[in-house]
Amino acid sequence: MAAEDAQPSSFHDHLPRQDRTLRPLRHGRGGHADRHRSAAAAATTAATARGAAPTLAWTACTHTGHLDGQQCAKLSVPLDYADPAGPHVDLAVSRLPSTRPAARRGTLAVVPGGPGGSGVQRLSQKGAALAGQLAGAYDLVALDPRGVGGSVTAECGLDPADRRLTTLRSWPGADGGITENVDRSRRVAEACAANGGAELRSFTTANQARDMDRFREALGERKLSVWAVSYGTYVTAVYAQKFPHRTDRLVLDSSGDPDPTRVARGWLANMAQGGDDRFPDFAAWAADPARAGEGLRLAEHPDDVRPLFLSLAAELDRSPKPSNVPGLPLTGTMLRQALQTALYGDAQFPALARLVREARDPAAVPELPRELAAVLPDSDASLMVGVICNDVAWPKDVAGYARAVAADRAAHPLTAGMPANITPCAFWKDAPAERPTRITDRGPSNILMVQNLRDPATPYAASLKMREALGSRARLLTVDHGGHGVYLGNGNACSDRTVTAYLTTGERPAQDSVCPS
Repeated sequence: MAAEDAQPSSFHDHLPRQDRTLRPLRHGRGGHADRHRSAAAAATTAATARGAAPTLAWTACTHTGHLDGQQCAKLSVPLDYADPAGPHVDLAVSRLPSTRPAARRGTLAVVPGGPGGSGVQRLSQKGAALAGQLAGAYDLVALDPRGVGGSVTAECGLDPADRRLTTLRSWPGADGGITENVDRSRRVAEACAANGGAELRSFTTANQARDMDRFREALGERKLSVWAVSYGTYVTAVYAQKFPHRTDRLVLDSSGDPDPTRVARGWLANMAQGGDDRFPDFAAWAADPARAGEGLRLAEHPDDVRPLFLSLAAELDRSPKPSNVPGLPLTGTMLRQALQTALYGDAQFPALARLVREARDPAAVPELPRELAAVLPDSDASLMVGVICNDVAWPKDVAGYARAVAADRAAHPLTAGMPANITPCAFWKDAPAERPTRITDRGPSNILMVQNLRDPATPYAASLKMREALGSRARLLTVDHGGHGVYLGNGNACSDRTVTAYLTTGERPAQDSVCPS
């Protein structure tokens, strides 16, 4: 479910429950997996096999964008928790120690979105603001999930053309056809089965939750507090379900529907409604007379922006326009993806309006946004696919996807059927190793949910499903705002104040409440 700071999560980001218990992961073959196997085996020690707590050797961080005082280390975790004495792999972890030891009350984990977000990078991005809000109440920590950043990775060996955002997102053809999506999905699934190995098969939400608890143990903490965003809210909800008495104060920021029969397939499907909920904010911005002086006003009235956008996308479907990237013209699909990206945060609106203006100007050459022009690294693309396909089985009925896409295109033309389309999960070779965790109301009442009313990635209606599942364990703070991400993200003083108060004092709204815009 997206993503960091107004950027989209990967798929956000599946079906019948698997009547099987956790099974040991088989060691597959493939170049990247083979490269890691000897290192993983070497990481296993007799002490770990006996169940001793893992240790962390902290050093100064050196990654780009690190903060002063930010420390980094490696955490050894079992490749397969069903075989704790077997091969181990390393995860990158980081911390910002409290600068006020007398005020310190615990440790707060920063859990990123995704699948695909880096916790270490998010700590670097948000650590200073978070430390300022919390005034030394916590050591701030984070880890890169399996498959991400400095942690163990896997590669499927995917073709570059299959590693663009517009192909990973499975946008249908200009005519709504999905033949190309079916072929690509089968090709990606086969490549991941051949090359991903045991590492890729270990990339699951359940393992992320277990890794969180191993990190807690290595930190020497009895309990963890958490600020989780987007997909990270699901990871944290699973953690709170599996380890309820290891949780202190939890903030779930921008949650999706935790339905265990669908998981990421449901998150993806809900993005169609999320786009519709959020678009009026962009339309009002793009029709504001203030945009005229910036050269970005698209229409005189907000109601005119949507038909203008849809007409332009259809025109680009018929006749793609050469862009600043040779061999990569601007298509209707790319324009729709640019919209979906821009809806994550108001700060992205100018770039989208500029792209629309360039696309409409016969003399202009559209400049593609970085996320549309880039080819994702193989490890990043493989992780994005791996988690959503490993967590739960997806339908395999190709004709059913075609029908769903046709219906979704008619109901939600802004996303043109993408949220309902087929993915590599329809052809995934390995059945899920375990059933997804069902989120329930059993556990401590220590969760604060915060949610924008007009979220394009985790729409409000879907967040209410998480609220319902958690029952008396949670309170929901609804924010009259658009975009993805609330705390320290959208400038709403009411929501920032409420979250900070909960984390620092334990004071939580007595009942579900609302912050005005």
